[in-house]
Amino acid sequence: MKQGGSDAAKRAAGESAAEAVEDGMVVGLGTGSTTAHAIRAIGRQVDAGLDIVGVPTSFQSRELAREAGIPLSELDEVSVDLAIDGADEVAGGDLIKGGGAAHAREKIVDASADRFLVVADPTKEAETLSHPVPVEVLSAARRTVAESVRELGGEPTLRRAERKDGPVVTDNGNLVLDCAFGDIDDPAALGRALASLPGVVEHGLFVGLADAVHVGSEDGVAVREL
Repeated sequence: MKQGGSDAAKRAAGESAAEAVEDGMVVGLGTGSTTAHAIRAIGRQVDAGLDIVGVPTSFQSRELAREAGIPLSELDEVSVDLAIDGADEVAGGDLIKGGGAAHAREKIVDASADRFLVVADPTKEAETLSHPVPVEVLSAARRTVAESVRELGGEPTLRRAERKDGPVVTDNGNLVLDCAFGDIDDPAALGRALASLPGVVEHGLFVGLADAVHVGSEDGVAVREL
């Protein structure tokens, strides 16, 4: 398991992406420690007079945006101009997301945006995706989906809560299976296979959605346009 990157690297990436926010935009606000830096930076811009509306992807991002003073709206009320979100792993333009169990809402917002910026630190970059793929499932379908994942060559593990007994429950009221497939040579094909399973709400493979990746480090930010 890769160790998390430094806070300085995460801050650099998040603040770099926040610079792309312009007056009048509707901005998708992703979830996670790197995106949190972007949300705080956008909040400072709002405090300085920037006029934008945010669309949060999770309870966490909603609460952080409120603390930062960012006006909020729901996705069914607006069209997203720019989305900023993190990733658990990045290979080229493909991502694995869902470490915060918010990937269903994240994918809806990120896919709807005119432009989607990924923020990451160097520990998230890889040649080939291999991180376990989070799969959000209806509780009644947990066993049948797990069996199907094994038939696809994966090893599913029910995500357990860290500070309470029982499993993690998503903002949508569902469960999460973390599915290890090893190296994923064809993310698009695996994504289609997972999406076709009855009971799957959403999976954490984000294929072909990103427009740019901002990778922060101690020395600055590398921006890769896709």
